[in-house]
Amino acid sequence: MESKNTVLCGANAYEMKYYFNEQFNGIPESIKNELHVLCVLFTEEVGGVFVIAFEEDGNVVLETNADDDDIYYDEVSSGLMIAQVRVHRRELFEALRLYYRVFVLKEDVTQLFPQGETPEE
Repeated sequence: MESKNTVLCGANAYEMKYYFNEQFNGIPESIKNELHVLCVLFTEEVGGVFVIAFEEDGNVVLETNADDDDIYYDEVSSGLMIAQVRVHRRELFEALRLYYRVFVLKEDVTQLFPQGETPEE
């Protein structure tokens, strides 16, 4: 099964590396830093590989996996942590989704919100 997701960033506990996709250099530095910390802390806590990516429509997906022989990686804990991150970083992921739709998909920002509604509401 081939994924059509576009990776935004990720961290790898095995290689102790962080990756940020330069296609998204337009994202503000403060957001890039927040993503960096989020990815690294996730892999330090759970292990394995953690990736934040965009689906074709701009939805943000969080993915984690581990090597088959990694006895320290806990799938249950990683799933719970992803759920927790989704809840606590909801606004960040909504902002990233909006960024993707406007700057990558070139959607008209005025069409993304019902009349009179703004992103802050």
